[in-house]
Amino acid sequence: MPKTRCSWCGDNPLYVAYHDEEWGVPVHDDRILFEFLILEGAQAGLSWITILKKRENYREAFADFDPAAVARFNKRSVEKLLKNEGIVRNRLKIEASVSNAKAFLEVQEEFGSFDRYIWDFMPKGRPLQNKFRTMGEIPAKTELAETISKDLKKRGFRFVGPTIIYAHMQATGMVNDHVVDCFRHKPVAKLGGSRS
Repeated sequence: MPKTRCSWCGDNPLYVAYHDEEWGVPVHDDRILFEFLILEGAQAGLSWITILKKRENYREAFADFDPAAVARFNKRSVEKLLKNEGIVRNRLKIEASVSNAKAFLEVQEEFGSFDRYIWDFMPKGRPLQNKFRTMGEIPAKTELAETISKDLKKRGFRFVGPTIIYAHMQATGMVNDHVVDCFRHKPVAKLGGSRS
C-alpha cells in the first residue's frame, strides 16, 4: 500500500526524500540551521525544488555552510559566486548570505549557539505540533514567525521576512506541519525536539 504524504512533495525523488527524511525533524546543529537560513533566503520567489536541486552546489560554494568561513567572504568571493551557475546568481541574496553569516556569529557569541537563540522562541523550547488536515490550512506565516523575523532583522539579518522564517521553522522542525494523514506526522511528533 502506498504511503500517504503531504501533497507538496509530489513524486520527484529528491523532493520525496527531503519530505520523508528531513522536513519537520527538529534541528539543533548550528551548521544545519545556518544552511537552511541560506537556502530559504535563496528560495525567496522561487520553488523549493529549484533550491534542492542546487543544494550540493550551495554546499560547495558556501564552504559546507560554515558560518565562520562564509563571514570571511569578500567582494572577490561575491563576484566569483555571481559567476557560479550552480547557485541562484542574485547579488542581493549572495551578499545577504555573507552578512547573515556575520550576524549568525554574533548570535552564537551572545547566546552560546544559534540553536539556543532560535529555540528559545518556542514554548518550553519544544516544537509546535500542528494538526492540519489539508495543505490549505497550513499558514504561510504566523505571529511567532513575525516575532522571530523582527528580532533577526534587528540583529542585522536580511532575507528573513516572516514567510521565509516560517519556512525555516517548518524545515528545521520548530513546527510539525505534516498533515495528520501523512505517514510522517506521528513519527515527527514523537521526536519532540527537546535539546540534549
